[in-house]
Amino acid sequence: MANRFKEMYTNEIVPQMIKKFGYKNIMEVPKLEKIVLNMGVGEAKENPKALEGAVNDMTIIAGQKPIITKAKKSIANFKLREGMTIGCKVTLRGTKMYDFADRLISLALPRVRDFRGVNPNAFDGRGNYAMGIKEQLIFPEISYDKVDKVRGMDIIFVTTAKTDEEARELLTLMGMPFEK
Repeated sequence: MANRFKEMYTNEIVPQMIKKFGYKNIMEVPKLEKIVLNMGVGEAKENPKALEGAVNDMTIIAGQKPIITKAKKSIANFKLREGMTIGCKVTLRGTKMYDFADRLISLALPRVRDFRGVNPNAFDGRGNYAMGIKEQLIFPEISYDKVDKVRGMDIIFVTTAKTDEEARELLTLMGMPFEK
């Protein structure tokens, strides 16, 4: 699957991006650098087993083991102390990144209830795109029976694009279903 994205990038995306934005050099054309998956598990401070379930789900979805994130600051209102485990994240690059992007765009997103497209305004101003998913069950590799709790996650697409317009065009050409 990753080879499909690489061929599509060189044969279709690069020429269209050069034509639209007038790049002088092929190295100026933006590309996908990495995809970061983040799952915050708020209940992990009372129930350490909840984090194990999140780590297992993230491992199945991403295809590699996530790292456990810890709180940087103590926040009394959230009953949170510095150093407590509060979630997990995984950074995908290369072949695994393209495989995940393909699964997300072609399999997982169409399974979302009442799906009309992803928010086209969730760019950060530097060419990176962030989206949230309310439940991990949209991924076909997650078995409904083995899930202990429905959890959401953040998915961040980090690109080499300088502007949001370039990044939006890149993701659109890759097949990201933006809302009209």
